Amino acid sequence: MYIKKALLVVALVTVAAAQSPQIPLSDSRFTVHTLVREDIFAGWMTDDMGRFERGEKNIELLLEQRPGQRGNLMSWKGGALLYRAVLAHEGNRADEFKRLYRQALDAFAEAAKATSGNEAVAAITGGSFALFGDRLPKEYRAAAWSASYDNYLALYKQQGAFLDKLPVHLRGEVLGGLAQSAQRTGRKEETAQYLDKIIAVLGGTPYEPVAKKWKANPESAANTSITCMTCHDAGRLAVRLSDLNK
Repeated sequence: MYIKKALLVVALVTVAAAQSPQIPLSDSRFTVHTLVREDIFAGWMTDDMGRFERGEKNIELLLEQRPGQRGNLMSWKGGALLYRAVLAHEGNRADEFKRLYRQALDAFAEAAKATSGNEAVAAITGGSFALFGDRLPKEYRAAAWSASYDNYLALYKQQGAFLDKLPVHLRGEVLGGLAQSAQRTGRKEETAQYLDKIIAVLGGTPYEPVAKKWKANPESAANTSITCMTCHDAGRLAVRLSDLNK
């Protein structure tokens, strides 16, 4: 199942890369997330560093053009730096890893202090640590997963009252992120509660079978993931361009 999932993610991102339109940075009808998400994800998911670098450059340009979105943009910058740090670690460049990881933490910290333009900070920060937590050096993993849990919990507090009304992707990523970060931080009772919630509100989605497997075989959770199971279609640039041009 996990091989199929990986292939699906690669296929989705590859298609998005092939169809990537020109990024309309000056068009305020697009959120900063729509403008940078796919390029950053192209680096994360398929190692397309050309698009990833474009995403990094656009984050810097948007920080100048949309200062009111600094919180959101700094969380994207933190995620990009975290990925760079992971690549440095995996390339045995210890000093570079430490420098980039510290910059990532600083970016996330600045994002967390923002009082506006910050509605997605918890989601981006929690998701970044969830995506890369297991790829960090062992001595950094506990703190990373703790940060992921704290951010997902904050996100759940924001969205819990209307969670059942959100699209599958948003429901799944909030609950999946909570379940996985709870599991990684040793919160057994909370992990079980979130898995039950996933089964209850995400039946028939890719999240359900993983939740059931984790409940049946808790040991399997240590080396598997229950996040990034679906595509955020509504947030894609091509989709928004099409909607706006109708």
